[in-house]
Amino acid sequence: MRHPSLIASVFAVAGVAACVHAGTPAPMDAAALQAWASQPWDKAALMHTTVEIGRYRGVPVVAEHPCSDVCPQYTVRIIHFRLPPGASCADAGGVEKEVLVPVAITVMSKTFCVPEPLVASGAYYAK
Repeated sequence: MRHPSLIASVFAVAGVAACVHAGTPAPMDAAALQAWASQPWDKAALMHTTVEIGRYRGVPVVAEHPCSDVCPQYTVRIIHFRLPPGASCADAGGVEKEVLVPVAITVMSKTFCVPEPLVASGAYYAK
């Protein structure tokens, strides 16, 4: 016969483990990055957000969704590394790319460190 408090304890430990792992972004390889970048996205739901999508070569990768005066129509998506302090883009496996980011009623050029697998396809930037 199973003891109810033992079963409850097992579920409690499993729940804590799930919560700990839920906050840790999953490692991604080049194929996973490309697959994620090729998925459709909702401008209205994501405007003004930054979402951590995983880790490439141990470095966090985020999808940033800035917008300016005409939202959500002018929301863009920029997938880039969130580099730790003192880290270089090249050491992380990235390439510095300039992209146009909406600001007020115009756009501004800003440089991002993009994971190398997304550079050739241009999948790091979407309008």
